[in-house]
Amino acid sequence: MTKAFDSEIAESNGVLTGPWRQPKQMLHAQTYDSHASIHDDATAQKLGFQGGTIEGPTHFSQFAPLCERIWGKQWFETGCLSAHYRNPVFEGEEVQASIEMPKPGRSVCAIGMTRKDGTEILRGTASVGRDVTETALTQRLKELKPLADPVILRDIKVGMKTARQSVKMDLDQHMGDLYPFSLADKLKVITEPSPYYSGDDNPWGRPIVPMEMLSVLFQYRAREDRLPVRGPAVGLFADQEIRLLRGPLFVGQSYTSEREVVALSGSRRTESMWVRTTVFGGDNAPVATMLLNGASIKQSYAPYEKEYAELYS
Repeated sequence: MTKAFDSEIAESNGVLTGPWRQPKQMLHAQTYDSHASIHDDATAQKLGFQGGTIEGPTHFSQFAPLCERIWGKQWFETGCLSAHYRNPVFEGEEVQASIEMPKPGRSVCAIGMTRKDGTEILRGTASVGRDVTETALTQRLKELKPLADPVILRDIKVGMKTARQSVKMDLDQHMGDLYPFSLADKLKVITEPSPYYSGDDNPWGRPIVPMEMLSVLFQYRAREDRLPVRGPAVGLFADQEIRLLRGPLFVGQSYTSEREVVALSGSRRTESMWVRTTVFGGDNAPVATMLLNGASIKQSYAPYEKEYAELYS
């Protein structure tokens, strides 16, 4: 059977390190609520960024060969990446992923990504196993300060849940305004190509969806459920965890998904809605989950100051 990856991996002092990569920006044309996103150069520059940012889960691909080296087939079936995004990456910049080898009897490892100049891009954990509870983001959730004085998220309540939707990712399927490309487009530029993503020469005999594209699959119809977030406002991914429970997920297979608001938090610049998406197989049992902290930038919501004064003065 063909091996999963050909990526060069170095090992030193109990740490595996992948090659330097330049991830590609594929969201220049992304729109939501009829306006451009943080991945559009002009929009990002208005908010103080040097240009359109590369979407966070793009970086998850660089961890796949490292995790597969440690856990093999198990990585594709019960793997979990749990990450806090620290700094954005822009097209043309080189980044490198690393993972600490697991301690004896442990299935959770620290992960990190840095830019060539040493800037930390993300930190978090990788793990395998359906019963792992101590991921980077479960720890962050315990330490969150509740959102005070919400404006953009004032109509959102923890526990809100959406109706189930059907989701599927075919090879040539355009994934909509949020993701204006197809899986085939992504596979042409993915940082760590694998025959597992496009053919049947793998342990499951069918092409599997790369972990970074699970984020696309899970978010594909997210704008249709209309959680009552005020807008338009520009948002970004601040924290993200993708966990396989009975993986992998397959190209061309139909699933259903539902979303639940599990926490609200904030910072000086943002209001954050933490949503857990659960994806179900044909037998109605969960196959994967995603925890996503979508942070709305206060400055990007035009009436923010006026509405804040009306609500809280």
